[in-house]
Amino acid sequence: MKSKRLLLVLGIAGPGIIAALAGDDAGGIGTYSTAGAAYGYDLLWAMLLVALALAVVQDMCARMAVVTGKGLSDLIREQFGVRTTAVVMLSLLAANAAVTVSEFAGVAAASEVFGLSRYVSVPLAAAFVW
Repeated sequence: MKSKRLLLVLGIAGPGIIAALAGDDAGGIGTYSTAGAAYGYDLLWAMLLVALALAVVQDMCARMAVVTGKGLSDLIREQFGVRTTAVVMLSLLAANAAVTVSEFAGVAAASEVFGLSRYVSVPLAAAFVW
């Protein structure tokens, strides 16, 4: 009984936890630190708007997937055609590749803070992720 309840809670809270952790990467932390140092709490109100927008978009995508049984790229293709879907998915691929590069740059920078070689830590991190 407890395992069913745990699965229910994870099913509801899981996507939110993943979305919350998505912004805690090396590039995000650097950006947040720089913005915080430059503006202090002056832009904190914007985080509420961003969080609201993120929740709305995530909820909308989840509802569309549940109702149609299709993923986002399938729905884009049906509405806008193959060419537009290819452009959108290639843009998504490029953005994800850039985020991956920034993640490993963060691993390299963090390892050098602790006196470890980036030539050792980055391949180890890549092997661990793989």
